[in-house]
Amino acid sequence: MAGLLGTEEDGHAAGAMQVDGDDPAAHRGRVGLVLQDPDAGVVLSRVGDDVAFGCENLGVDPVEIPARVGEALSAVGLRVPLERETARLSGGQKQRLAIAGVLAMRPGLLLLDEPTANLDPAGVSEVRRAVGDAVRSSGATLVVIEHRTDVWIDLMTRVIVLDADGGLLADGAPAEVFARHADALLAAGVWLPGRPVELPALPSTPPGSVDALRARGLSISRDGHTVVQEGLDLEVAAGAASILTGSNGAGKSTLALTLAGLLPEHSGTVEAVSLPAGRRGMRPSRWSSRELLTRIGTVFQDPEHQFLTQTVRDELAVGPRALKMTDAATSRIVDDLLERLGLTALARANPFTLSGGQKRRLSVATVLATAPQVIVLDEPTFGQDRRGWAGIIGLLQEQIGEGRAVVAVTHDDDVVRLLGGRRYALTGGPA
Repeated sequence: MAGLLGTEEDGHAAGAMQVDGDDPAAHRGRVGLVLQDPDAGVVLSRVGDDVAFGCENLGVDPVEIPARVGEALSAVGLRVPLERETARLSGGQKQRLAIAGVLAMRPGLLLLDEPTANLDPAGVSEVRRAVGDAVRSSGATLVVIEHRTDVWIDLMTRVIVLDADGGLLADGAPAEVFARHADALLAAGVWLPGRPVELPALPSTPPGSVDALRARGLSISRDGHTVVQEGLDLEVAAGAASILTGSNGAGKSTLALTLAGLLPEHSGTVEAVSLPAGRRGMRPSRWSSRELLTRIGTVFQDPEHQFLTQTVRDELAVGPRALKMTDAATSRIVDDLLERLGLTALARANPFTLSGGQKRRLSVATVLATAPQVIVLDEPTFGQDRRGWAGIIGLLQEQIGEGRAVVAVTHDDDVVRLLGGRRYALTGGPA
Protein backbone atom coordinates (compact mmCIF):
# COMPACT_ATOMS: atom_id res chain seq x y z
CA MET A 1 0.00 0.00 0.00
CA ALA A 2 2.91 2.34 0.70
CA GLY A 3 4.49 1.62 -2.68
CA LEU A 4 7.64 0.16 -1.12
CA LEU A 5 7.23 -3.38 -2.48
CA GLY A 6 6.20 -4.77 -5.83
CA THR A 7 9.27 -4.54 -8.08
CA GLU A 8 11.06 -7.58 -9.48
CA GLU A 9 13.77 -7.21 -6.84
CA ASP A 10 11.18 -7.72 -4.08
CA GLY A 11 10.11 -11.19 -5.24
CA HIS A 12 6.97 -12.41 -6.96
CA ALA A 13 3.93 -10.14 -7.27
CA ALA A 14 0.52 -10.87 -8.76
CA GLY A 15 -2.72 -8.96 -9.05
CA ALA A 16 -3.09 -5.20 -8.81
CA MET A 17 -3.33 -2.51 -6.15
CA GLN A 18 -4.20 1.13 -6.65
CA VAL A 19 -3.92 4.28 -4.56
CA ASP A 20 -5.87 7.22 -5.97
CA GLY A 21 -6.36 5.20 -9.15
CA ASP A 22 -2.65 4.56 -9.82
CA ASP A 23 0.22 2.35 -8.74
CA PRO A 24 1.04 3.08 -5.07
CA ALA A 25 4.62 4.06 -5.97
CA ALA A 26 3.23 7.03 -7.90
CA HIS A 27 1.59 8.45 -4.77
CA ARG A 28 4.13 7.97 -2.02
CA GLY A 29 3.61 11.51 -0.85
CA ARG A 30 -0.05 10.72 -0.22
CA VAL A 31 0.80 7.75 2.02
CA GLY A 32 2.16 7.99 5.55
CA LEU A 33 3.70 4.77 6.89
CA VAL A 34 4.73 4.04 10.50
CA LEU A 35 6.80 0.86 10.57
CA GLN A 36 6.64 -1.82 13.25
CA ASP A 37 10.18 -1.02 14.45
CA PRO A 38 10.31 2.60 15.72
CA ASP A 39 14.08 2.78 15.12
CA ALA A 40 13.49 2.17 11.42
CA GLY A 41 11.56 5.44 11.20
CA VAL A 42 14.22 7.68 12.76
CA VAL A 43 16.11 9.59 10.07
CA LEU A 44 17.72 12.67 11.62
CA SER A 45 19.58 13.28 14.85
CA ARG A 46 17.26 15.90 16.40
CA VAL A 47 13.59 15.58 17.20
CA GLY A 48 12.39 18.71 15.43
CA ASP A 49 14.38 17.97 12.29
CA ASP A 50 13.09 14.39 12.20
CA VAL A 51 9.43 15.41 12.33
CA ALA A 52 10.04 18.06 9.67
CA PHE A 53 11.81 15.62 7.32
CA GLY A 54 8.67 14.27 5.62
CA CYS A 55 7.21 17.74 5.11
CA GLU A 56 10.45 18.96 3.55
CA ASN A 57 10.47 16.03 1.12
CA LEU A 58 6.90 16.87 0.09
CA GLY A 59 7.88 20.47 -0.64
CA VAL A 60 5.68 21.99 2.07
CA ASP A 61 6.15 25.76 2.38
CA PRO A 62 9.05 26.22 4.89
CA VAL A 63 7.06 28.89 6.69
CA GLU A 64 4.35 26.33 7.46
CA ILE A 65 6.59 23.47 8.65
CA PRO A 66 7.41 24.67 12.22
CA ALA A 67 3.69 24.90 13.07
CA ARG A 68 3.07 21.41 11.67
CA VAL A 69 5.99 20.03 13.72
CA GLY A 70 4.70 21.59 16.94
CA GLU A 71 1.14 20.42 16.35
CA ALA A 72 2.21 16.85 15.57
CA LEU A 73 4.47 16.54 18.61
CA SER A 74 1.77 17.97 20.86
CA ALA A 75 -0.83 15.61 19.40
CA VAL A 76 1.17 12.48 20.25
CA GLY A 77 2.31 13.78 23.63
CA LEU A 78 6.05 13.86 22.91
CA ARG A 79 6.96 16.77 25.16
CA VAL A 80 10.70 17.13 24.67
CA PRO A 81 12.83 20.00 23.30
CA LEU A 82 13.07 20.13 19.51
CA GLU A 83 16.85 19.93 19.89
CA ARG A 84 16.69 16.65 21.84
CA GLU A 85 18.87 13.98 20.23
CA THR A 86 16.72 11.20 18.79
CA ALA A 87 19.29 8.66 20.00
CA ARG A 88 18.44 9.66 23.59
CA LEU A 89 14.75 8.80 23.26
CA SER A 90 13.26 5.67 24.77
CA GLY A 91 11.59 3.06 22.59
CA GLY A 92 8.15 4.44 23.39
CA GLN A 93 9.26 8.00 22.67
CA LYS A 94 10.65 6.92 19.29
CA GLN A 95 7.28 5.39 18.53
CA ARG A 96 5.57 8.72 19.24
CA LEU A 97 8.22 10.48 17.15
CA ALA A 98 7.54 8.26 14.13
CA ILE A 99 3.80 8.87 14.36
CA ALA A 100 4.34 12.62 14.73
CA GLY A 101 6.47 12.67 11.58
CA VAL A 102 3.69 11.02 9.61
CA LEU A 103 0.90 13.20 11.04
CA ALA A 104 2.86 16.32 10.12
CA MET A 105 2.77 15.20 6.46
CA ARG A 106 -1.07 15.13 6.55
CA PRO A 107 -1.32 12.06 4.31
CA GLY A 108 -4.43 10.87 2.50
CA LEU A 109 -3.67 7.25 3.50
CA LEU A 110 -2.32 6.59 6.99
CA LEU A 111 -0.72 3.16 7.52
CA LEU A 112 0.16 2.22 11.10
CA ASP A 113 1.90 -1.07 11.98
CA GLU A 114 1.26 -1.82 15.68
CA PRO A 115 1.65 1.88 16.55
CA THR A 116 1.08 1.56 20.31
CA ALA A 117 3.09 -1.59 21.10
CA ASN A 118 5.69 0.13 23.30
CA LEU A 119 3.59 2.97 24.69
CA ASP A 120 2.49 3.54 28.26
CA PRO A 121 -1.30 3.72 28.86
CA ALA A 122 -1.33 7.51 28.65
CA GLY A 123 0.60 7.32 25.39
CA VAL A 124 -1.84 4.82 23.93
CA SER A 125 -4.73 7.19 24.66
CA GLU A 126 -2.89 10.21 23.27
CA VAL A 127 -1.85 8.48 20.06
CA ARG A 128 -5.28 6.97 19.45
CA ARG A 129 -6.89 10.37 20.00
CA ALA A 130 -4.35 12.12 17.76
CA VAL A 131 -4.84 9.60 14.96
CA GLY A 132 -8.62 9.81 15.28
CA ASP A 133 -8.56 13.60 15.15
CA ALA A 134 -6.25 13.58 12.12
CA VAL A 135 -8.48 11.15 10.23
CA ARG A 136 -11.67 13.05 11.04
CA SER A 137 -10.26 16.45 10.14
CA SER A 138 -8.54 15.38 6.93
CA GLY A 139 -10.84 12.64 5.66
CA ALA A 140 -7.81 10.34 5.34
CA THR A 141 -8.09 6.57 5.06
CA LEU A 142 -6.72 4.79 8.13
CA VAL A 143 -5.30 1.26 8.00
CA VAL A 144 -4.00 -0.17 11.29
CA ILE A 145 -2.17 -3.48 11.66
CA GLU A 146 -2.81 -4.54 15.22
CA HIS A 147 -3.13 -7.50 17.59
CA ARG A 148 -4.80 -5.54 20.39
CA THR A 149 -8.11 -4.76 18.69
CA ASP A 150 -9.67 -3.16 21.77
CA VAL A 151 -7.32 -0.15 21.43
CA TRP A 152 -8.90 0.88 18.12
CA ILE A 153 -12.45 -0.42 18.49
CA ASP A 154 -14.00 3.05 18.57
CA LEU A 155 -12.37 3.97 15.23
CA MET A 156 -13.02 0.71 13.37
CA THR A 157 -15.46 0.56 10.49
CA ARG A 158 -14.06 -2.65 8.97
CA VAL A 159 -12.06 -5.61 10.24
CA ILE A 160 -9.94 -7.74 7.89
CA VAL A 161 -8.46 -10.88 9.46
CA LEU A 162 -5.65 -12.51 7.48
CA ASP A 163 -5.41 -16.29 7.53
CA ALA A 164 -1.99 -17.67 8.47
CA ASP A 165 -2.19 -19.99 5.43
CA GLY A 166 -3.12 -17.19 3.02
CA GLY A 167 -6.36 -15.48 2.12
CA LEU A 168 -8.91 -13.98 4.50
CA LEU A 169 -10.28 -15.56 7.65
CA ALA A 170 -12.91 -12.83 8.07
CA ASP A 171 -13.84 -9.46 6.58
CA GLY A 172 -16.67 -7.15 7.58
CA ALA A 173 -18.09 -4.78 10.14
CA PRO A 174 -16.44 -5.13 13.59
CA ALA A 175 -19.54 -6.25 15.50
CA GLU A 176 -20.37 -8.84 12.87
CA VAL A 177 -16.82 -10.23 12.57
CA PHE A 178 -16.21 -10.45 16.31
CA ALA A 179 -19.58 -12.09 16.97
CA ARG A 180 -19.95 -14.47 14.02
CA HIS A 181 -16.32 -15.65 13.90
CA ALA A 182 -15.42 -15.46 17.59
CA ASP A 183 -14.42 -19.12 18.03
CA ALA A 184 -12.36 -19.23 14.84
CA LEU A 185 -10.62 -15.97 15.71
CA LEU A 186 -9.75 -17.13 19.22
CA ALA A 187 -8.41 -20.41 17.83
CA ALA A 188 -6.27 -18.43 15.37
CA GLY A 189 -4.78 -16.35 18.19
CA VAL A 190 -6.71 -13.14 17.53
CA TRP A 191 -7.36 -10.82 20.46
CA LEU A 192 -11.06 -10.06 20.79
CA PRO A 193 -12.30 -6.97 22.66
CA GLY A 194 -13.27 -7.88 26.22
CA ARG A 195 -11.84 -11.42 26.00
CA PRO A 196 -8.55 -11.53 27.99
CA VAL A 197 -6.43 -14.67 28.27
CA GLU A 198 -7.56 -16.70 31.26
CA LEU A 199 -4.53 -18.00 33.13
CA PRO A 200 -4.16 -18.49 36.90
CA ALA A 201 -2.52 -15.46 38.48
CA LEU A 202 0.56 -15.96 40.62
CA PRO A 203 0.50 -14.57 44.16
CA SER A 204 2.60 -11.73 45.50
CA THR A 205 6.11 -12.47 46.74
CA PRO A 206 5.93 -15.57 48.98
CA PRO A 207 6.68 -15.01 52.68
CA GLY A 208 10.24 -15.87 53.59
CA SER A 209 11.48 -15.65 50.00
CA VAL A 210 15.18 -14.99 49.47
CA ASP A 211 16.42 -11.96 47.55
CA ALA A 212 18.43 -12.71 44.42
CA LEU A 213 19.45 -9.06 43.91
CA ARG A 214 19.28 -5.98 46.09
CA ALA A 215 19.70 -2.30 45.12
CA ARG A 216 20.51 0.40 47.65
CA GLY A 217 20.74 4.16 47.03
CA LEU A 218 20.82 3.41 43.32
CA SER A 219 21.13 6.15 40.71
CA ILE A 220 21.01 5.10 37.05
CA SER A 221 22.20 6.58 33.78
CA ARG A 222 22.22 5.30 30.21
CA ASP A 223 25.15 7.47 29.05
CA GLY A 224 27.11 7.69 32.29
CA HIS A 225 26.28 11.38 32.73
CA THR A 226 22.53 12.05 32.65
CA VAL A 227 20.83 10.60 35.74
CA VAL A 228 17.29 9.42 34.98
CA GLN A 229 16.42 7.99 38.43
CA GLU A 230 18.16 8.28 41.78
CA GLY A 231 17.92 7.04 45.35
CA LEU A 232 16.26 3.73 44.40
CA ASP A 233 15.98 0.92 46.94
CA LEU A 234 14.51 -2.36 45.70
CA GLU A 235 14.73 -6.13 46.04
CA VAL A 236 14.48 -8.80 43.37
CA ALA A 237 13.20 -11.95 45.06
CA ALA A 238 13.89 -15.49 43.92
CA GLY A 239 10.74 -17.41 43.00
CA ALA A 240 8.81 -14.20 42.31
CA ALA A 241 8.34 -11.42 39.77
CA SER A 242 9.52 -7.83 40.09
CA ILE A 243 7.53 -5.63 37.69
CA LEU A 244 8.89 -2.26 36.52
CA THR A 245 6.24 0.18 35.30
CA GLY A 246 6.12 3.89 34.50
CA SER A 247 5.74 6.35 31.66
CA ASN A 248 7.89 6.33 28.52
CA GLY A 249 11.25 7.90 29.29
CA ALA A 250 11.04 7.29 33.05
CA GLY A 251 14.11 5.02 32.99
CA LYS A 252 12.58 1.54 33.12
CA SER A 253 14.89 0.05 30.48
CA THR A 254 17.92 1.73 32.05
CA LEU A 255 17.00 0.30 35.46
CA ALA A 256 16.50 -3.17 33.96
CA LEU A 257 19.91 -3.10 32.27
CA THR A 258 21.53 -1.89 35.50
CA LEU A 259 19.94 -4.68 37.53
CA ALA A 260 21.12 -7.13 34.87
CA GLY A 261 24.74 -5.99 35.22
CA LEU A 262 24.91 -4.59 31.68
CA LEU A 263 25.11 -0.95 32.77
CA PRO A 264 27.23 0.24 35.71
CA GLU A 265 25.56 1.96 38.63
CA HIS A 266 25.90 5.75 38.40
CA SER A 267 25.97 5.73 42.19
CA GLY A 268 24.77 3.36 44.88
CA THR A 269 24.96 -0.41 44.39
CA VAL A 270 23.28 -3.44 42.89
CA GLU A 271 24.50 -6.57 44.64
CA ALA A 272 23.77 -10.26 44.35
CA VAL A 273 22.40 -11.78 47.54
CA SER A 274 21.65 -15.45 46.87
CA LEU A 275 23.52 -15.72 43.56
CA PRO A 276 27.10 -17.05 43.48
CA ALA A 277 29.77 -14.37 43.59
CA GLY A 278 31.84 -13.58 40.54
CA ARG A 279 35.62 -13.33 40.55
CA ARG A 280 35.30 -9.59 41.25
CA GLY A 281 32.71 -9.83 43.95
CA MET A 282 28.94 -9.59 44.32
CA ARG A 283 28.14 -6.69 41.97
CA PRO A 284 26.74 -7.94 38.60
CA SER A 285 28.15 -4.91 36.77
CA ARG A 286 31.62 -6.30 37.51
CA TRP A 287 30.93 -9.84 36.31
CA SER A 288 32.20 -11.27 33.04
CA SER A 289 29.80 -12.33 30.29
CA ARG A 290 30.40 -15.98 31.14
CA GLU A 291 29.63 -15.33 34.80
CA LEU A 292 26.39 -13.59 33.82
CA LEU A 293 25.35 -16.43 31.52
CA THR A 294 23.83 -18.72 34.15
CA ARG A 295 23.20 -16.02 36.76
CA ILE A 296 21.33 -13.23 34.91
CA GLY A 297 19.82 -13.42 31.42
CA THR A 298 18.51 -10.33 29.64
CA VAL A 299 15.88 -9.89 26.93
CA PHE A 300 16.47 -6.48 25.32
CA GLN A 301 13.73 -4.11 24.24
CA ASP A 302 14.90 -4.53 20.64
CA PRO A 303 15.15 -8.27 19.89
CA GLU A 304 17.60 -7.79 17.03
CA HIS A 305 20.22 -6.46 19.44
CA GLN A 306 20.84 -9.98 20.74
CA PHE A 307 20.80 -12.11 17.57
CA LEU A 308 24.14 -13.64 16.59
CA THR A 309 23.63 -16.50 14.12
CA GLN A 310 22.13 -17.38 10.74
CA THR A 311 19.23 -19.60 11.85
CA VAL A 312 16.64 -19.69 14.61
CA ARG A 313 17.86 -23.14 15.75
CA ASP A 314 21.47 -22.00 15.99
CA GLU A 315 20.37 -18.89 17.87
CA LEU A 316 18.73 -21.00 20.56
CA ALA A 317 21.83 -23.20 20.78
CA VAL A 318 24.29 -20.35 21.42
CA GLY A 319 23.87 -20.35 25.21
CA PRO A 320 23.86 -24.13 25.77
CA ARG A 321 26.95 -24.50 23.58
CA ALA A 322 28.71 -21.74 25.51
CA LEU A 323 28.01 -23.78 28.65
CA LYS A 324 29.53 -26.82 26.86
CA MET A 325 26.34 -28.87 27.04
CA THR A 326 26.26 -32.07 24.99
CA ASP A 327 24.69 -32.01 21.54
CA ALA A 328 21.87 -34.22 22.79
CA ALA A 329 21.09 -31.94 25.74
CA THR A 330 21.26 -28.85 23.52
CA SER A 331 18.86 -30.39 21.01
CA ARG A 332 16.36 -31.27 23.73
CA ILE A 333 16.36 -27.71 25.04
CA VAL A 334 16.13 -26.18 21.57
CA ASP A 335 13.34 -28.49 20.38
CA ASP A 336 11.27 -27.85 23.50
CA LEU A 337 11.55 -24.07 23.21
CA LEU A 338 10.78 -24.12 19.48
CA GLU A 339 7.62 -26.09 20.17
CA ARG A 340 6.52 -24.10 23.21
CA LEU A 341 6.79 -20.76 21.45
CA GLY A 342 5.46 -21.76 18.03
CA LEU A 343 8.76 -21.44 16.19
CA THR A 344 9.32 -25.04 15.02
CA ALA A 345 8.42 -24.31 11.39
CA LEU A 346 10.92 -21.43 11.42
CA ALA A 347 13.89 -23.37 12.83
CA ARG A 348 15.97 -22.86 9.65
CA ALA A 349 14.89 -19.25 9.06
CA ASN A 350 17.25 -16.32 9.54
CA PRO A 351 16.28 -14.56 12.81
CA PHE A 352 16.34 -11.16 11.12
CA THR A 353 13.64 -12.23 8.63
CA LEU A 354 11.06 -13.05 11.31
CA SER A 355 8.08 -10.86 12.13
CA GLY A 356 8.30 -8.55 15.14
CA GLY A 357 6.31 -10.90 17.35
CA GLN A 358 8.35 -13.93 16.28
CA LYS A 359 11.58 -12.07 16.99
CA ARG A 360 10.32 -11.27 20.47
CA ARG A 361 9.49 -14.94 21.19
CA LEU A 362 12.91 -15.99 19.91
CA SER A 363 14.69 -13.42 22.08
CA VAL A 364 12.85 -14.70 25.16
CA ALA A 365 13.67 -18.30 24.25
CA THR A 366 17.40 -17.61 23.81
CA VAL A 367 17.60 -16.44 27.41
CA LEU A 368 15.53 -19.30 28.82
CA ALA A 369 17.80 -21.80 27.02
CA THR A 370 20.51 -21.34 29.67
CA ALA A 371 18.12 -21.37 32.66
CA PRO A 372 19.63 -18.31 34.40
CA GLN A 373 18.70 -17.70 38.03
CA VAL A 374 17.48 -14.16 37.24
CA ILE A 375 15.62 -13.34 34.02
CA VAL A 376 15.34 -9.64 33.06
CA LEU A 377 12.89 -8.85 30.24
CA ASP A 378 12.13 -5.51 28.60
CA GLU A 379 8.56 -5.55 27.20
CA PRO A 380 8.43 -9.36 26.95
CA THR A 381 4.99 -9.57 25.30
CA PHE A 382 4.99 -6.79 22.71
CA GLY A 383 3.82 -7.68 19.22
CA GLN A 384 2.15 -10.94 20.28
CA ASP A 385 -1.08 -12.48 19.14
CA ARG A 386 -3.18 -14.20 21.79
CA ARG A 387 -1.40 -17.57 21.55
CA GLY A 388 2.10 -16.11 21.53
CA TRP A 389 1.27 -13.91 24.52
CA ALA A 390 -0.11 -16.85 26.51
CA GLY A 391 2.92 -18.97 25.63
CA ILE A 392 5.37 -16.38 26.95
CA ILE A 393 3.41 -15.73 30.14
CA GLY A 394 3.05 -19.46 30.77
CA LEU A 395 6.80 -19.98 30.40
CA LEU A 396 7.58 -17.09 32.76
CA GLN A 397 5.15 -18.45 35.34
CA GLU A 398 6.97 -21.78 35.13
CA GLN A 399 10.32 -20.07 35.67
CA ILE A 400 8.96 -18.37 38.78
CA GLY A 401 7.51 -21.65 40.02
CA GLU A 402 10.95 -23.26 39.66
CA GLY A 403 12.45 -20.63 41.97
CA ARG A 404 13.91 -18.17 39.47
CA ALA A 405 13.56 -14.42 39.75
CA VAL A 406 11.83 -12.57 36.91
CA VAL A 407 12.23 -8.84 36.34
CA ALA A 408 9.83 -7.50 33.69
CA VAL A 409 9.48 -4.02 32.22
CA THR A 410 5.93 -3.73 30.94
CA HIS A 411 2.96 -1.48 30.19
CA ASP A 412 0.63 -4.49 30.01
CA ASP A 413 -1.67 -4.66 33.02
CA ASP A 414 -2.42 -8.33 32.33
CA VAL A 415 1.29 -9.15 32.65
CA VAL A 416 1.31 -7.41 36.02
CA ARG A 417 -1.82 -9.28 37.09
CA LEU A 418 -0.70 -12.75 36.04
CA LEU A 419 2.95 -12.65 37.14
CA GLY A 420 2.19 -11.23 40.59
CA GLY A 421 5.14 -10.31 42.80
CA ARG A 422 6.27 -6.77 43.58
CA ARG A 423 5.53 -3.76 41.42
CA TYR A 424 7.96 -0.84 41.22
CA ALA A 425 6.40 2.20 39.53
CA LEU A 426 8.95 4.76 38.32
CA THR A 427 7.77 8.33 38.29
CA GLY A 428 8.92 11.18 36.10
CA GLY A 429 9.67 11.20 32.42
CA PRO A 430 11.17 13.33 29.65
CA ALA A 431 12.31 16.83 30.45
